[in-house]
Amino acid sequence: MIILPAIDLKDGAVVRLYKGSFDTVHQVASDPVTVARAFQEAGAKWMHMVDLDGARDGVRRNADLVRAVSDLGLQVELGGGIRSMADLEAVFALGVTRAVIGSAAVSNPDLVAQAIAAYGADRIAVGIDARDGKVKTSGWEVDSGLDFLEFAQSMVNLGVKKIIFTDIETDGMLSGPSFGRLRELQQAVSCDLIASGGVSCNRDIVELEKMGLYGAIIGKAYYTGAIDLAQAVKDGGAQC
Repeated sequence: MIILPAIDLKDGAVVRLYKGSFDTVHQVASDPVTVARAFQEAGAKWMHMVDLDGARDGVRRNADLVRAVSDLGLQVELGGGIRSMADLEAVFALGVTRAVIGSAAVSNPDLVAQAIAAYGADRIAVGIDARDGKVKTSGWEVDSGLDFLEFAQSMVNLGVKKIIFTDIETDGMLSGPSFGRLRELQQAVSCDLIASGGVSCNRDIVELEKMGLYGAIIGKAYYTGAIDLAQAVKDGGAQC
């Protein structure tokens, strides 16, 4: 299972949110490149980045930082404000390995199909963020009304091979992943699933690996010291 320690970027700093609310933004580190180096030293081969500025207003203010992190040699998965083929071209020009399409997958599913045709399914992931089983968009602030399982199935029908699932109720809460929702997804779709939100300790990583997930994103637990990243990488197994 791939371990993806996470960096959320806002105004050039590393921040965290509770349940996706921008009202709860708080800085956890000032230099994203230093944080990414620490991920590397712990044995991580991949990392997950979210451009919160891009997610909220579509302005890619953190491009230079994304490029600097990519230049370290980590495989970078980036989401936030990717809404067009031009955005994808710009993101991949920064050295990003995989782009995450979130809200735009709801509003413009044709973009997902076009992206896969242009870049291949392994370089495109769809982010599904849900609260109470309903897909949220626009930085988790808008309820699409879509059922998360039905939406996931529609994405797989378009050729999506990688889905990042976030249960917003668990995000940043250190309460454990949404194992139940993840199992529902496993039963509903045949693609690589990445768990996001709620990972609280190394035991959670062991349980997710036992489920046979493709990947797990680690956020707040790393910054609070609640998880040993090096051990998590070992527990995840092969990282490629």
